[in-house]
Amino acid sequence: MREGEGRVLQETELLSEAPSVSSCPRVELVEDPGTFASLRAEWSALLERSDAAVFLAWEWLYPWYRRIAPDRALRLLVARDRDGRLAGVLPLCEERRRALGRPVRRWAFLGETHVGSDGLGVIAERGREDALYRLFAAWLLEHASAWDVLELTDLESGSPALAALRDAFGRTHRVEQSDRHLCPFEVLHPGETFDAFLRRCGRRENFLRRLKWLAAQPGFRLERSERPGDLAVPLGELFRLHHARWAADGGSQGIRGPRVEAFHRDATEWLAERGKVRLYTLWVGERAVASVYALLHRGELLYFQSGYDPQWRSKSVGLVLVGETFRDAIEGGLRGYDFLRGTERYKSEWTSRLRRTVAVRIHPRRGAGAWWCRRQDAARAVRALIKRALPARLVELIRRLRRRASALR
Repeated sequence: MREGEGRVLQETELLSEAPSVSSCPRVELVEDPGTFASLRAEWSALLERSDAAVFLAWEWLYPWYRRIAPDRALRLLVARDRDGRLAGVLPLCEERRRALGRPVRRWAFLGETHVGSDGLGVIAERGREDALYRLFAAWLLEHASAWDVLELTDLESGSPALAALRDAFGRTHRVEQSDRHLCPFEVLHPGETFDAFLRRCGRRENFLRRLKWLAAQPGFRLERSERPGDLAVPLGELFRLHHARWAADGGSQGIRGPRVEAFHRDATEWLAERGKVRLYTLWVGERAVASVYALLHRGELLYFQSGYDPQWRSKSVGLVLVGETFRDAIEGGLRGYDFLRGTERYKSEWTSRLRRTVAVRIHPRRGAGAWWCRRQDAARAVRALIKRALPARLVELIRRLRRRASALR
């Protein structure tokens, strides 16, 4: 039994001067995997009543816990109104590190590593975000003896969490904020045609020329897969093409190793049950030459991962397939298209806007947690110094070797 599993729930309450069902939720600490599994229906209903990202879906975080980080201890904070209705979830876990010869308890988001989650944070009923963030921040402060470092990565830069955490911890702890990722996106205008969009982003002539050549090839077709039970083959093609695309660079950091592939097989099947997955595959004859793995959430298409056959790179199969995913989003009446993290040049050619994710790290001013954070900062500074000192070609070689090594784990 994992440490703490015998204590399934702990509770704390924040009371107002005039209590009501909606204003006085209680916070439960869920540490038992069985309880986590049982929350799916309530969690999914809450996600639809919120503005939270798809990466906070139960169907994303539960397989992450089971496939990527089963050695971590669950620390789910669940807020319920007095009538038992689920109002908010802060999905955390505990990872053990070491400093000064003693364990360091690091609390972090579920889904934080290996799978490219963006926009992590609280799932809160729409309109109650600020109150629920402050409720959770107060709980974390009250139970600060249970953790040494609270490290929350990939929150949206405008998240109410930032002010709530600063207000709760600013007097007693160090609260450090840092930038994480830039995410290109585009707003799709209601009633705008795909052709008008191509003209607006300056991609029309190139896209149509490349598409015309490909469409003339025998067996050219585009397949869209989105139903549970239909995803195994296109997801397998996505993995193959993604790895082929990155093989020359030492392997992929986006989908690396069997555990991550197993995670995506689980997550896509479960998300497909809720209409939140689309796999696009471009075929020429009997061979898949390009693939896009997309997620759908709150009226937006999220471009999550992709791959293509390097032998077809000169034919711009990636460009054509990205264009077709924009066509599908526009003709399907979606309101936005988000490339998620990364500012690769091809993304900026399709979009005109950027959003940012940030990280927050909180720890006491003294003790093992503070020492561990200082050691982490020093190690990052040394790596940055070495990177600046080494020739660019050697840095690239080291990066590729590290990718190959991580793909084997």
